[in-house]
Amino acid sequence: MQSILMIDDQQDLLDVSRLYLERRKTMTVETVTSAKEALVLTKRKVYDAIIVDFDMPEISGIEFLRILRARGDTTPVIFFTGVGKENTAIEALNSGADFYLRKGEDPHTQFVGMMEMIDKAVKGRYADAASRNAEKILGDTISFFPEASYALDHEGKVLAWNRAMVDLTGVPPDEIIGKGNLAHSIPFFGRRSPMLSDMIFEDDTTIRKAGYSIVKKMKGSIIAWTRIGDERVLWMKASALYDTREMFIGVISSVRDVTDELGHELQLQSAIGFFDDQPATVPSKGFGLGLDRLLGKAGSLHREGLRLSFREGKYTDALPYFDRAIEIDPAMAAAWHDRGVALRKLGRDEAALENLEKAAELAPENEEFVFTRAELLKKLGILRGDRTITEAAVAAFNRVLELNPNQAEAWDGLGMCMKELGKTQLSRQYFEKAQELKRTGKAITHSRNFDSIV
Repeated sequence: MQSILMIDDQQDLLDVSRLYLERRKTMTVETVTSAKEALVLTKRKVYDAIIVDFDMPEISGIEFLRILRARGDTTPVIFFTGVGKENTAIEALNSGADFYLRKGEDPHTQFVGMMEMIDKAVKGRYADAASRNAEKILGDTISFFPEASYALDHEGKVLAWNRAMVDLTGVPPDEIIGKGNLAHSIPFFGRRSPMLSDMIFEDDTTIRKAGYSIVKKMKGSIIAWTRIGDERVLWMKASALYDTREMFIGVISSVRDVTDELGHELQLQSAIGFFDDQPATVPSKGFGLGLDRLLGKAGSLHREGLRLSFREGKYTDALPYFDRAIEIDPAMAAAWHDRGVALRKLGRDEAALENLEKAAELAPENEEFVFTRAELLKKLGILRGDRTITEAAVAAFNRVLELNPNQAEAWDGLGMCMKELGKTQLSRQYFEKAQELKRTGKAITHSRNFDSIV
């Protein structure tokens, strides 16, 4: 009988999962709604496998896994989550996960896949616990990616070739898996030629000479595009994978044919020097929005606006960068927030409030964004003697304290609002709470590190 621990902050999902898995009569499933509770359980009980959600309050799935592995606990861990795409899986696998399964598919297919992963993980653990087959695990995981993806081992041999790759290339897995010597490039180029996955550790000059235009490059990860003849344009991403000893074990790569959607824009923007680590610019409105979303251009424009406002105090100059980032990605809460802060610095309080309200609407769980809005409401309420605005500030500060009861500045702000509303006793209590948090060293504020971002 296999003993399974499942961790997810959605109790209804836990209940359904337990019922489904235990129908096989070969598993007993224990469920908890927090990683903190799971860490206590794993200290006193041994499980055959653990299934964990990626995104959870207090301690995330990744943090749980890292704590588990730091203890020396080698229990197989399967991530079952709706967060992200291949980058989420890469982070999970690089942190010591055994498998990765996405939520949101057909329930029957999901649970069948989950049971297969449990069986493989348990068998792998007991068959060869000392050297679990990381490459096999990687190959099995790739099959669940929705993007056209493949994996290579550290020698460049094909480990995995998923269904989307079959649809893209027409090459079935049994004709390509196990082959090396750039065999995976033939379906794309008609000959053996380096793919982005084969140049994961090469310098920029080498990558460009191979015919790729670099969009973004970080340690162990590259995004680039290339032309095949005069007809096709391929967008690729490659990321290195490491085992728990930080040994390089292979590469995951995704490929997308963007010829019809973005091919013209890519070639045009390459011609004007838009790529290869060029400084962020503010392109004309409406130009290349689909491409910009694909390449994460909103993020680089937002960072440039933040650099101008945060580092240099050039708030007027920063506004066009925030505007362009929002045009590309209207759901980018940070750009709305930082645009609001810049407008506030320029004394344009009404416009600032509209932007801050949009940020808080898009990210209602973000303490920093909610707090900035509360502070501006407090200022406007007090300066104008407007009771309605001050009461709105009270509601906003209360929301901050729901998110973080140890936010001393929010208690101070609440105290000032209550004083303005004539509630002296409450005001005194809130001020005292703020002072107590500061005096005892328990005051905590969650906000971004601007130096790190910029």
